[in-house]
Amino acid sequence: MTISPQFEKDITTQSYQKEPAIAGVEMIPLRVSCDDGGNFMEVFRMENGRVAGLQEEFMAKQVSMAVILPGVVKAYHLHSQQDDLWFVPPAHRLVANLHDLREDSPTFDLHQRVVLGGGNGSVLRIPHGVAHGAKNCYSKPAFLFYATSEQFNIEAPDEKRLPWDYFGADVWELIKG
Repeated sequence: MTISPQFEKDITTQSYQKEPAIAGVEMIPLRVSCDDGGNFMEVFRMENGRVAGLQEEFMAKQVSMAVILPGVVKAYHLHSQQDDLWFVPPAHRLVANLHDLREDSPTFDLHQRVVLGGGNGSVLRIPHGVAHGAKNCYSKPAFLFYATSEQFNIEAPDEKRLPWDYFGADVWELIKG
């Protein structure tokens, strides 16, 4: 097959290589069991008060849910002490962006983008010191369930913020191609 030089200069190949992950960030695929009546998925399996399946120990002290409306960006925030576990149901979808702000981390200043939900079930672990946020790029509200290693304290919240576009507004756009 010969491709016309008119088009050849603009043709690219999509990369299917796994992107580098931020140290301590874990993505745990979940199994969906299906039968005639519907689906079932374990999200957090607890063993001795800790979430099983994680490389590093995680004891959940609070579980919360957020509804993110279409087009909304919830970012960036980070914690000094608290780790998060995020879960988006398979019928929903969010784009998450993470950025390692920990100077002593082997992945300091690395940016990582993850799509959650979208037909898949997985749990995303976000360690403290990693800035994170999510955008609903789609046309219906999306649910985000999250467990935290610390309880929220309204008097002294462990939550710092950066502007939503601190790492560029383009990181929130859908990748077309």
